[in-house]
Amino acid sequence: VQLQASGGGLVQAGGSLGLSCAASGGTFSNCGMGWFRQAPGKEREFVAAINRNGARTYYADSVEGRFTISRDNAKNTVYLQMNRLKPEDTADYYCAATYSSSDYFIGTSQYEYPYWGQGTLVTVSS
Repeated sequence: VQLQASGGGLVQAGGSLGLSCAASGGTFSNCGMGWFRQAPGKEREFVAAINRNGARTYYADSVEGRFTISRDNAKNTVYLQMNRLKPEDTADYYCAATYSSSDYFIGTSQYEYPYWGQGTLVTVSS
């Protein structure tokens, strides 16, 4: 599975930004998907995940209520809508995929995802 993330940019605190991640070369509808981020000097951290049919989602506490993960299996794309952005949300954002045999699977660890896109930089100014 190849993943191509896009949509990063510079936004003021309190603003919104939407990220997209287009998948190719695999069976997207069989993949659980996740978004992770890595700020300068920090470890990569979990942001949000969605199961393969889009019915289940899970968020890190730091983004719960502000970010929304969704997917369109017809378009082989997963999205991350980010609202009420804060300077501490500044990071490179990565999408990731893993094949799942269950509709219940939600992956929250980076080690559960073998397929990764390149990062897209989100910068939130104060």
